[in-house]
Amino acid sequence: MSARSGPLLTRRELRGTILACLGLGLIAFLLSGRLAGEMADLEVYWTAASRAAAGEPLYRAEDGHYQFKYLPAFAVVTAPLGALPWPAAKAAWFTLSAMLLPWLIVLAIALVPRPRKPTWVLAVATTVVMAKFFGHELVLGQVNVLFAVVVLAAVLATRIGREALAGALLALAIVIKPYAVLFLPWLLARRRPASILSAAAGLALVVLLPAAIYGVGGAADLYVAWWQTVTESTAPNLTNNDNVSVAAMYAKWMGIGQAAMVLAVATNAVLLGLVALVVLRRERTPLPEGLEAALLLTCIPLISPQGWDYVFLISTPAVVYLVNYEDRLPRALRAVALASLAIIGLSLFDLMGRAAYSTFMALSIITVCYFVVVGALVVLRVRAVA
Repeated sequence: MSARSGPLLTRRELRGTILACLGLGLIAFLLSGRLAGEMADLEVYWTAASRAAAGEPLYRAEDGHYQFKYLPAFAVVTAPLGALPWPAAKAAWFTLSAMLLPWLIVLAIALVPRPRKPTWVLAVATTVVMAKFFGHELVLGQVNVLFAVVVLAAVLATRIGREALAGALLALAIVIKPYAVLFLPWLLARRRPASILSAAAGLALVVLLPAAIYGVGGAADLYVAWWQTVTESTAPNLTNNDNVSVAAMYAKWMGIGQAAMVLAVATNAVLLGLVALVVLRRERTPLPEGLEAALLLTCIPLISPQGWDYVFLISTPAVVYLVNYEDRLPRALRAVALASLAIIGLSLFDLMGRAAYSTFMALSIITVCYFVVVGALVVLRVRAVA
């Protein structure tokens, strides 16, 4: 089967996506008052945006568990959100997030170089596996779907030769979530000057942006406070059941200590080594950037010590790849990979019950399932399938 050629989306796919976005957006807007819930994470962003607009400190110990942990530029960029009344901000964000979900799925499918299954099969299967993460995203008011859509747009921009746009979008992704810095070495490995220079310029703007409100000294103080907030809040969160990172897995299995830390560092080094292997073997595969992006996105919640389970929403492209190419995996790995996807999709609190779900998360089984996903993606590249 030949690799994709022509437009990234057919007219039919584009029309369907737009209609799905409009339909979901309308439903979300009409039901936002009833379904939006507390949206606790959005309240963190909204509060930080309000503080940024007023030039107030962003990182405050008194905020407790709901401390702002994003870059100062995020608060500055979202300042208009903070100008809205809280109910209006919730309705707007809930609606926007719902409208972005179809784009996430469609862009993830567009990454696949050789579709082996109909688009609707890939979309439905992926939605079934990822539905719980989609739900968490909407209820919490998170930014993972926005982050993932921006990253996928950047990757697809490289496919059509828009390198400068790709670099700018990855800089924007860093504003949304600092995790996107993992894509900077990938840009360097591709050796495309336009995307590298664009990302560098965008990153410089990201760093300097807070100075427009806080001044140079105030911006420097913000970065110091940001680093302190992130580092000091890491250890207490490692044994939280909802933390799915590699560091949390070992902390839950062995307790917080030197041995767990060494194993976490070693495992993360292996993950990064696998990413490097995949990139080094890109010349054997047409349109290789899709699988590389899927792998990097999947590794983010594993490598980040504060990788909460709902961040796995950004692994949507990886699920699309495995559903599409499952028949190209070795028989044993295919069975294990499909079982892992089933476990990921069916590990629901309401389905399992409080005790079973708590044990499931305490044992970091979902993290182990994602190790299988990572391994399957690597095998697809080693076999020059994708």
